[in-house]
Amino acid sequence: MYGKAFAPEYQGALGSLSVNSSLADVLVRATEQLRTAERHGTPREAARCSLAVAEAHRRLGNTGEAERAWKASYRTARGADDPAAMAWAAWSGGTLARQRGEMALARRLLALAAELGDRADDVLARGYALAGLAETGRIQGDYEAVDALHEQLLAEARERGESRHMVWALEGIAQMRRNTGAYDAALAMFEEAAAIAEKAEDHRGRAWALRGVADVLSVRDGDTERALALLTEAAALCRTMDLAGALAYNHKMRGNVLYRAGRYPEARTAYERARREFLAMGERRGEALARLGLVKTHARLGREPARTAADLDGLHRDLDAIGLRHARQLTDGARAELGLTPAIAAA
Repeated sequence: MYGKAFAPEYQGALGSLSVNSSLADVLVRATEQLRTAERHGTPREAARCSLAVAEAHRRLGNTGEAERAWKASYRTARGADDPAAMAWAAWSGGTLARQRGEMALARRLLALAAELGDRADDVLARGYALAGLAETGRIQGDYEAVDALHEQLLAEARERGESRHMVWALEGIAQMRRNTGAYDAALAMFEEAAAIAEKAEDHRGRAWALRGVADVLSVRDGDTERALALLTEAAALCRTMDLAGALAYNHKMRGNVLYRAGRYPEARTAYERARREFLAMGERRGEALARLGLVKTHARLGREPARTAADLDGLHRDLDAIGLRHARQLTDGARAELGLTPAIAAA
């Protein structure tokens, strides 16, 4: 069993905020409460409010403001000798670093958050930090290292009845299964995640889960129209909450679905939109993946092979620089799909 989804990153005076609250509204309220805490000289409350400000900015794509806010939260929490608040601030900073493609920094900050959460006996802070480490490894393609951690965190979330983390873990495991070709298992997990999120009133989790269901239905069954309908439903949830990053990934997935269906002009439009959105929020991984879709689409629309090969060489360098260990697999897969000569590995 599980309860309604809640947002543990909204603490103190902001504890009544819903996981589905509009991020624009969260930012306004958190900023107001931060000013109040600063006026009243309550540093622990100020640290909690700065955390909410950081998370709102991060999810809205305002990465510079998010960085300043999480660092302010950490400094204030450290001054107040509050390791739990320090843990949450480090978690926010690590999540932002991953969003920016700074994987080594993300790992350091998330490991620090896990240590601080353990020291403070804050089970949720520790769990979120470990989940962040697991997600970082998954994004980098290091499935063997993090598969068991995903399963462990899913079991812990089920035991605690924490729906939001159940949804997260199911989606992460499903993504790994999908990427290794286990489409049936992936679909079952994405669908379970979507159902749990719906019952728990977790709109964010449901939006991501629907994106996963759409992907599998497209790649396994070629069910383009169903996939597009699910992405439209998920995009509406993202817009309701101002989820800029999730919406950009939704648009990139729309490009993937249209590309697989051979609807290349429409796919190009979707990829171009997603790339602009990723660039605006400094999301290097998403921008590179949208660019990969564009390179493939332009090739299908007649771009000369030499230019496509050069574009893929550049993409490989950019993906590798971000720390994606499967960069060569991604670009070599595109070369094989497009009938290009494999790249020569660097000495």
